[in-house]
Order: sequence, then C-alpha cells, then structure tokens
Amino acid sequence: MEELGFYIDETTYLTILGVLRNSKMATDATAWTQLYNRMAKENDLNGVVKKVVQVVTQSDWCGDVERELGEMKISVSDDLLLTVLKDLRGYPLKTLRFFKWVSECLGFEHNSVTYNAIARVLGQGDSIGEFWSTVREMKGLGHEMDIDTYIKISRQFQKNKMLKDAVELYELMMDSPYKPLVQDCSVLLRTIAVSGSPDMDLVFRVVKKHEAAGNSLTKSNYDGIHRSLTSIGRFDEAEKIVEAMKNAGYEPDNITYSQLVFGLCKARRLEEACKVLDVMEASRCVPDLKTWTILIQGHCAANEVDKALFCFAKMMEKNFDADGDLLDVMINGFLSQNRIDGANKLLVEMVSKAHLRPWQATYKNLIQKLLEIKKLEEALNLLHLMKKHNYPPFPEPFVQYISKFGVVEDAVDFLKALTVKEHPSVSAYLHVFKAFFQEGRHSEAKDLLYKCPHHIRKHVAICSLFGSAKSSSAATAA
Repeated sequence: MEELGFYIDETTYLTILGVLRNSKMATDATAWTQLYNRMAKENDLNGVVKKVVQVVTQSDWCGDVERELGEMKISVSDDLLLTVLKDLRGYPLKTLRFFKWVSECLGFEHNSVTYNAIARVLGQGDSIGEFWSTVREMKGLGHEMDIDTYIKISRQFQKNKMLKDAVELYELMMDSPYKPLVQDCSVLLRTIAVSGSPDMDLVFRVVKKHEAAGNSLTKSNYDGIHRSLTSIGRFDEAEKIVEAMKNAGYEPDNITYSQLVFGLCKARRLEEACKVLDVMEASRCVPDLKTWTILIQGHCAANEVDKALFCFAKMMEKNFDADGDLLDVMINGFLSQNRIDGANKLLVEMVSKAHLRPWQATYKNLIQKLLEIKKLEEALNLLHLMKKHNYPPFPEPFVQYISKFGVVEDAVDFLKALTVKEHPSVSAYLHVFKAFFQEGRHSEAKDLLYKCPHHIRKHVAICSLFGSAKSSSAATAA
C-alpha cells in the first residue's frame, strides 16, 4: 500500500486496533498505532511535497512562483526539503532556486544534510557551474560533503566522462575529514586511462593527492598510471613506471604486459607488440588468453588480418584454447576486409575441430553477411550449428532473402533447418507464406503449400491466408 501511495484511513485503523486489543495482542497494537501515526504524517508531508513540486515545475522561476509558494504557508523541515529536492532532481536549476528561496524567504537555515542533498542534484553537466559554486558556499559555512554524496557524484562524473570534475572532487575530499577509500584512487586512475586519450596531468594530480595523504602506491595504482602512458604512446615513461613498480616490490604481470601490447598495437608498432610476448615468456610470465586476444585484436584494428591469423595459429600451437570473444575478434577482422568466405571457413573449423562455441551475435553477423553475397547454403549450415549450440532460431534474414531471391526448395531447406521438432511450427510457415505474398510471388507460395505436411495445409490460419477452405482442400487432394 505504501509503495503505491495509499494510506490507512481512521476507520480501518480503529477497527483493526479493536481486534488486536480484544485478542490481547498488546505489542502488535502498539506497532499498529505507530505505523498509523507515521503513515498519517507522511501522507500530510507528501501532499505538501506534491503541491510544491507542481508549482516549481509548471513554469520558469519567477515572482508568481514565489508568490504561490508563499501562499502555501510551508513549514520547512529537513524531511520536507529532502523529499522536495529528490522529486525535483530532474530540474537542477529550479531545485537550486527553491533551495535558496526557503533560506531567503522562509528563514530556513541549511545544514550539512540539506547541502549534501542539493549537491547530489546539481552534480551533472547542465548545472556543473552551480554545483561548484554551491560546494564552495557549503565549505565556507563549515559544512563538509559526506562520503555517500561523494561516491554518488564521483560515479556520475566518471560515467559522463567529466574527468576533470571527478579529479577536482577527489582532491576536495582528500583534503576533508571524510577521505575516499584507498581503492578509489585505482578506480579513478583506471577511468582516466580508458577514456581514449588520457590526460596525464589528471593522472598525476590523483597520484599526488593519494600520496600526500600518506598512502603508498599499490600494484593497481601503478597499473593505472602505466595504462594511461601506454595508451597515448609514451612508452619511455611507461617503462620508468614499471621500474618504479619493481622497486616498490611489484613484478610485472599479464596486466602490465597486456597494457603494453595494447599501446604498441594502438601505435601501429605491431612487431614490437609481438616481441612483448617473447619477453613475457623469457620472464616466466606466460601470456594468457586475454594477452593473445589484445594482440590479435590490435592486428585486426590495424587491418593486418593475415598477421592476426598467424598470431592466432601461433597461439593455438601453444595449446591455448580460443574462446567466443577471440573468435568474434577474428571474424570481425575478416569481415572488415569483406573476406566473408574466409570468416565462414574459420568459424566452421573452430566449431568442428576445436569444439568452440561461438557467440550468438557472431553467428547472426556472419549469417547476414553470407546472405548479402547470396551464400544461402553456407548461411543455412550456420543456422544448423546455432541449433546445436541451443541458440534461439534466427529466421528474419532468411525469410527476407528467400522471399526475394529463393526458390521453393530453398524455403523447404530453411524450414527444416529452423525447427528443433519433427516439423516447423505453423507460425514459421505463415511467416514464409506472408513474405512470398508481400513480394508478389503467389505461385511460389502455392508450390510451397503443396509440399507442406497435411496438418499445415489443413490449419485454419493457413487456409485463411490462402483465401478459402477450398484452396486448402484442393491442396490436400493434390
């Protein structure tokens, strides 16, 4: 009831209270009274909140809005204000105007709780200037941002790629009584590193604040710095970070080397990237599947698909089993060069010889590409493989292709490949028939009908589609 916004009325309350008392259930009677009183209070509060939100949101902030709010004789409390701010969060600038209005016109004195609430509302792109202005005002009045507010706003900044603001907020909190957790440094460094073009000034600002608080850099911290440097091609500096990491007692591992491989591939220094795996083996750090995947993906991204295939074969020789992720990388590499037959051959071989289970998306992508070059037989073979791997049917591209370019036998082969039972479903036949009709190929639809099982030809939906029970009867006789 509460979740749906309903409350207990007085009659219901008194009736149930009487039953509880008569049954000598004193504890439950007390709890029932407390619940009723709380819900009544919340009901009154929610009524005021709804009116305030309606007035504030119905038009731009102006004298009329302030007049209407004043006429409501609002009794401001922390609970009321927090609820209003939460309901107005989709209108950050209007929320701020209301926040200031209750202080200026109603004399409400804001505190740490209400300041943190408005900060959570303002911590987004459209109101970032107002956010920092409010935070400075908050600090000036001796109020601190709490750690829960920091976490929520920092995540929002990082999600929206507002990295400069995320770093400034981190610096602010590291100078406050409520310091972020040690691992927050690693999270922020990683977010900066994977941003595409990492700003090293932001990286070192985070590290400086982290160390100024008496923290030592962890392996994860070093990885974050190293990832950023390799991502933008500053390999000499990245090597110095690795040396510093070693001196701190952390040995390079698959994460460290994989980051270097990624950076070298991004810089199109593919031969050097390949040599990194030799260095790893010499250092007794065996490249894992992820490292190989990064190397192969890097070659595909550089349009060096044959070299990627060579790396793939080399990996298989070392007794590594590919997974769906790596196969998808290779298939997309072939398709990027329009080598559709090569992609199909690779997938079929990996399924039959390596017993690999491709992703459903890989199957779908390749099927569509095969049909684009009129390779129906090969596409149907993939449909059979999908069925063996227990993926759901994928009829759409086949129906579109066959209705335009296929013959009746193609439709029959498709329907056999589609089903997991003795016969395809009625809906599958209907789908094909309708597609033939839409293409104006009525004779093909009739020829297919003649080849259908008896229960399909007699089905009412099929008869209706072909116009009459007589048509179905003629087909049955034939």
